[in-house]
Amino acid sequence: MKRKRKPRFIQLLEILVIYILMFSVVLSVGRNVLYGTSKSTVRILEEGELTGTVTPESAGTILIWDTDSTGSDGRQEMNAILSQMRIPFVERRAKDFKKDDLKEKNIAVLSVTDLSVLGDRLTSILDWVMEGHSLLILYPPYNEESFMSIAPHLGITSVGNSMTLVEGLHFTSDIMPGSNRDLSISDPYNSSLDVTLDDSCEVFLESTGPVETPLIWRKPLGKGTVVFDNMNFLEKAYRGFHCAAYTLLEDECIWPVINGSTFYIDDFPSPVPEGDSQFIHKDFGMDIKNFYTHHWWKDVYNLSKKYNIRYTGLVIEDYSAQVEGVFPRNKDIQRFQYFGNMLLREGGELGYHGYNHMPLVPEKFDYIGQYDSYRQWVSVDAMRDAMNELAGFCHEIFPNEEFHVYVPPSNIISEEGRKLLAEDFPEIRAIASLYLPDDNDVSYSQEFTVTEDGMVQTPRIISGYVLDDYMRTAAMSELYFHCVNTHFQHPDDVLDTDRGAALGWEELFSRLTDYTEWLHRALPQMRNLTGSELTGAVQRYDGLQVRREDTERGIRLSLGGFNDEAWFYLRINNGKPGHVSGGSLSEAADGLYLVRAVSPELRITINR
Repeated sequence: MKRKRKPRFIQLLEILVIYILMFSVVLSVGRNVLYGTSKSTVRILEEGELTGTVTPESAGTILIWDTDSTGSDGRQEMNAILSQMRIPFVERRAKDFKKDDLKEKNIAVLSVTDLSVLGDRLTSILDWVMEGHSLLILYPPYNEESFMSIAPHLGITSVGNSMTLVEGLHFTSDIMPGSNRDLSISDPYNSSLDVTLDDSCEVFLESTGPVETPLIWRKPLGKGTVVFDNMNFLEKAYRGFHCAAYTLLEDECIWPVINGSTFYIDDFPSPVPEGDSQFIHKDFGMDIKNFYTHHWWKDVYNLSKKYNIRYTGLVIEDYSAQVEGVFPRNKDIQRFQYFGNMLLREGGELGYHGYNHMPLVPEKFDYIGQYDSYRQWVSVDAMRDAMNELAGFCHEIFPNEEFHVYVPPSNIISEEGRKLLAEDFPEIRAIASLYLPDDNDVSYSQEFTVTEDGMVQTPRIISGYVLDDYMRTAAMSELYFHCVNTHFQHPDDVLDTDRGAALGWEELFSRLTDYTEWLHRALPQMRNLTGSELTGAVQRYDGLQVRREDTERGIRLSLGGFNDEAWFYLRINNGKPGHVSGGSLSEAADGLYLVRAVSPELRITINR
């Protein structure tokens, strides 16, 4: 028997129905239907969720500082380092320091340029070390009689007549995550003492080049320990190296960290620039719009898939220079939906960057000639109206999203703008600006902290695709000090010669890939977080109170300001970790362990 055939129009109708269904699926993706809001792994805390208090142990460290500029810089940096490590300490000016100040102290830090100001008290410090205590020389002092008289006690057999140039850093052991790679100094100068050491010294860091100048070394002295930090770079980007020197002083050192890696994309999604770029047209033969879709976003997206990066995109609605009046809604939303939905479906999130790219600053704000195209807002009300328009625009396109992170355009925000966000936009829980101060003195620089009004500060440490020597050094420093990576990029970095456009996209992307690979290999167990998850992580870090007790078998920590977890680095200079109660640990570098506490009482056994 012959099979009965369907009429042709029915076959065509079935094909049409299938096509309509497929088109509806694609359209629904573009309209923000299919993605689901991913559950945060580190939620943002509300007021009162950090509970319990502990009183820190009595100060076991004394910071002795000088009044000259170098000594003051050392004091400022070491004060920040010790405070953020939750190390109880006291301070004394060198001229006011007395031998009795060493009573009940275990560690002394010398931030003194001219050791002669200490007189015979310098000998008292060395005698105290020989009894079983520890001394950190924070930076090289003047090469004069007082210093030369104690140099042999510091492991120094000879000193050159002048300071030596340090052009790069080479680790002789893997004491820091990622320390298997040499670093170049971006602005080298004659910074360090040209010294020869005796055989009792253990060198951890030295300069690269024909003269391998020791930069951080440790020497036993009697029953005690001396660590000499010969780097002499007393600025924020090097805090992790000075932190590392401090952690070499005793059998073990433990301090709280953030444990988070966050990658931001500023101006994304945003209107795509029209026209051509000479660099893009030369390399790819297409306009900017097509390059963004077919090359830039494809590469950046695939990088996130390879390394499990969950980008935080920062939305710009319009690139107008409007700073007053009624702010019109952008109706051209197709590319916002396309890029935004792809980012969200991979577990990323979106935050606010601005209605336009005008920083939230009032009419009297001075850009000091740095940003000729930027305008000041006519009033705080105008800033508020623009932010309300941005919020309405974002929630219309992405109705299931919460927008907790704000990034200031060009990392600039005034006190008035900051107050506006804190008071009128409770959805915004964090401001992510810059960690390292900018030379232009206009940018808003931050610490990883929570301010009095509850706004969380989540600064970005490095940026762009060029990733120069200074950025790589700062990145390694913060990987040790706070166990954190924060990086931001812009789609239009590839159009700007000041940001490396002339190198071409392939070279720029190669550099970003190289950095990401280094970061992944340096600390593979570091958490990949979105901007709001980093916000929650900083809340837990900043609110943590720590009381340490040394026991016969190891360390006991009692934690206040605790919620669900806390993270620490533990450096063990003598022994290996054993049983952990109230948490867990994993090895992060040579003698360095990343510790997770899940209880306010943490005990770690150390096997000597």
